[in-house]
Amino acid sequence: MSAVYDTRRASIALSIVVPIFNEEESLPVLAERLRPVLDVYGEPYEVLAVDDGSTDQTPYLLEDLRSVWPQLRIVTLRRNSGHQAALAAGLHRARGAYTVSIDADLQDPPEVIPDMLALARTDGLDIVYGVRTDRSTDTGFKRRTAAAYYWLMRRMVGSFVPAQAGDFRLLSRPVVDALKSFPDQRQIYRLLIPSLGFPSGQITYRRGERVAGTTKYPLHKMVLLALDSITSFSVIPLRLATAMGAISLVVCLAFLTWTLVVYVTGNTLPGWTSLIVTLLFFGAVQLFCLGMLGEYVARIYNAVQARPTYLIARDTEEEQQ
Repeated sequence: MSAVYDTRRASIALSIVVPIFNEEESLPVLAERLRPVLDVYGEPYEVLAVDDGSTDQTPYLLEDLRSVWPQLRIVTLRRNSGHQAALAAGLHRARGAYTVSIDADLQDPPEVIPDMLALARTDGLDIVYGVRTDRSTDTGFKRRTAAAYYWLMRRMVGSFVPAQAGDFRLLSRPVVDALKSFPDQRQIYRLLIPSLGFPSGQITYRRGERVAGTTKYPLHKMVLLALDSITSFSVIPLRLATAMGAISLVVCLAFLTWTLVVYVTGNTLPGWTSLIVTLLFFGAVQLFCLGMLGEYVARIYNAVQARPTYLIARDTEEEQQ
């Protein structure tokens, strides 16, 4: 079986992984723009549409597209597992010598995929990032929060994290195999992939408008992404908690010294304000440190449980074997 699988995998030059969740309005436009790019490409390819538990007409539209697009491969998850889990499912099952991940909303243009592939082959690169040089189609709030996220990640995780590079990227087979070797737990690929150290390059482009629907990353999900990114790749928050504890100790000793001086000099007047301020200060520091420790403990707890981040309900490629 492995020999047969390897032969078939080697015959695929390019895999396109598209995480999809409730994109019934975007799918026709996606096929209209993506398929001509790949057909003109002239080499064997596959498109892995990973249905992340869609509840609209997306599954039926995917079946209709597959009936007229032989290279379309549908991977269905048993439930909505999140964008990163759907992306992982696609990467783990991709068979191509190169794999490109792209969202279905077409804010990242599929027309630059040939440029990515050409750069990878010409310069011998294993990773080519799609970098957004123009985000004028995004709201001002989105641009500012994105800039803050990348600024924070580059300082807390490392300068190797490319600025303004999301999940639109090209990966070679060795990179994909390296990602598959990691434990099955929630990964932040926009930080994990740069940390691997493979030779990489960049293709710049203008970020387009979403073709239909609404964003799947509202504010609370962006905050959770930032929190996951920090706690998954940096221990700086723990060191910050330690530093705050040390500062609190210094402040406490200063208050103790001041109290003794006041007592010795006989100026022991009721100090309700200073008492309340002191209690609030130390209470806030302790709760912050406990909360930060809790975030790391929660991730250890999830890792120890070793529960899969996604479960495959169906893969049309397996139905053909």
